[in-house]
Order: sequence, then structure tokens, then C-alpha cells
Amino acid sequence: MKTKPTQHSVAKLREIGIQPDILICRTQQPMAEEIRNKIALFCNVDTDAVIEEKDVDYSIYELPLMFVEQKLDQLITHLLGLEARQNNIQDWLHMLQLIRSPAHSVRIAVVGKYIKLHSAYQSIYEALTHGGITNNTGVEVKRMESQDVEEQGAEALLADVDGILVPGGFGIRGIEGKIEAIQFARENHIPYFGICLGMQCASIEFARNVLKLADADSTEFAPETSAPVIDLMREQRHIEDMGGTMRLGACPCNLTRDSLAHKAYNCKQVSERHRHRYEFNNAYRADFEAGGMRFSGLSPDGKLAEIIELADHPWFVAVQFHPEFKSKPTAAHPLFRDFIAAALQRRQTREGQ
Repeated sequence: MKTKPTQHSVAKLREIGIQPDILICRTQQPMAEEIRNKIALFCNVDTDAVIEEKDVDYSIYELPLMFVEQKLDQLITHLLGLEARQNNIQDWLHMLQLIRSPAHSVRIAVVGKYIKLHSAYQSIYEALTHGGITNNTGVEVKRMESQDVEEQGAEALLADVDGILVPGGFGIRGIEGKIEAIQFARENHIPYFGICLGMQCASIEFARNVLKLADADSTEFAPETSAPVIDLMREQRHIEDMGGTMRLGACPCNLTRDSLAHKAYNCKQVSERHRHRYEFNNAYRADFEAGGMRFSGLSPDGKLAEIIELADHPWFVAVQFHPEFKSKPTAAHPLFRDFIAAALQRRQTREGQ
């Protein structure tokens, strides 16, 4: 184990006028006391402020316990001049126990465009884990490239899963694979959760295969489509700067009573984070409702569709926003919690048969 890289890093910080108070040292093996003392001496920090961050065996959520053992929490509050209450990590310990030894298990397919980039959907993967914790259920994520679904078919790749999630993304690549995965979930009553582009693809799939609008599409992918169920809002169409047409940040959403969304959140209005350009085209809302699609979440003025559900499906929910960003290991996002609960119910029903 070498200390030179840490010394050089701190020297560079000093060159720009920054003197660290605490050094957290990532390591694959335990840090010897002589190494800790050497780092403290040459980096001009207290020995107690050299914190070991050893690779954990099972879950990244084990790290806070490692920090508590080294009194990092007390050190930070002392440096900030804060009075801290006695820490209570019982909820965290309970959460870790549920991760290590869950009573149940489910397999969830995440059908995306950037699966090969492991960190691309990291917030999705973590939120699924959080939903599993709440249900005392281990979540096995089956990462599936949407282009593979296009080439091999949904039946071949998704028949063994308990739930299907389609996350966000931009551009036309892999879109048809996402749509095919959604059709498979809808027709086979597999719990489905669509996020951002996952909602838009669900709308396209429903329009094509339920409403029989064969040309249904988004103008992002097919500008000349005769059935633009996903489109830019009228006031956005003449804005040339792409960033100017994006809906970004937290937006309020009113929930329809007795819907799956209302049951999950247990309130009338929520605020969720957005990052997208295209919206559901309200010219098709009446046709969708007549076909069995429910608009269970709308903007306060009623103009923007935020959440859609299927009435004749065990759990089919798609949202225009990004709920994964508000999920926590000790407080799963309500939609991820209920999605995993529905997937678990499907597995238990199938195993019972």
C-alpha cells in the first residue's frame, strides 16, 4: 500500500488554496496504523481524520457502518460546530439484514438503450433494490438491451421475469424493442413500470395494438407520422434551442382517486422531477380512455398527462417523470415499492400454480 498518490493529491489541493480536514481513503485491504500516521503527518491532518474506506463484501450500504465505527459522523459535526443527537442506526441495520437475507425474490427485466454502460441506470437499479427491501424481497435485475429484444423477440428473452421496467432515454435506437417488451407485458399481464420514455413507448404500443392506429409514433422518431400520440406541445414547436423545449425539475401532479398511483402515494398531489421534451398528445386522450387507458396523474391545469394506467391489468403504470431520484434504502419510492409488490404477487401466484 502506497501513500504517495494521496500525498500528491493533497499537495495539488493546497496549490489552489484548499486544505482538507478529513481524508477518506479507498482501499482494498485494511490500512495499517503506520500508513494512517504517515498520511496524517505528510498531509497535515489529524490521525483520527484519516478514515479507512475498505471495499465491502456485500452491499455499498455497509459503508455508513464502517464510518460510524471510525466516528466520522462525530468528526464532521464537531468540525461544523453542530450539536448532534445520539445516532440511531437500528433502521439502517434492519435494512441491511433485509438485503442480506430476504424472505422472497423476484426477477425484474430492465429493458433499456444504454445497458452496456453499467452506471447509466444506476438510480433505477438502486430504487428497485429499495422496493425489494420494503417487501422483504431480493431483486434480481435482468439487464436487457432493447435492440436484443428487437432481434430475438420478447418471448425468448422475457418469459422468465416477474416484472418489466422500461426507463428513460433519447433517440430512435432500440425503440421498437422497448415497444415489443411493453406489448409482451401488457398482453401477458406482467407488472409493468414505465419511466419517462417508458411512458411514451407505452402510449405508442397501446395506440398501435389496442386502438389499431398502425402508424402511431412519436414525432421525435417519426416526424411525419399520421398518428402523433407523442408530440411537442404547440407552444414549443418553433423553439430551435433544444434545451429551451425541455421540462426540467420538480413539477406538481394531481392524482386520480382510487387509481394505482393514488393508492401508492396515498395523497392527492405529488411533486416529481422531470427531464424530457415530448408530451402525450391530448388530441388522443378520449380515444385512449375509451380503449381502457386511465390518466391517473395530470398537471394541475389538466393539460399534461403525467401518469397512465391500464384498468384491466394487475399493475401497469407509466410515468412521465423520474421517481427513482427520490427513493431511499430506508424509504423506497411508493411506485417502486408497489411495483415490486406486484411482481412478487405474480411470482407467488405462478409458483402456487
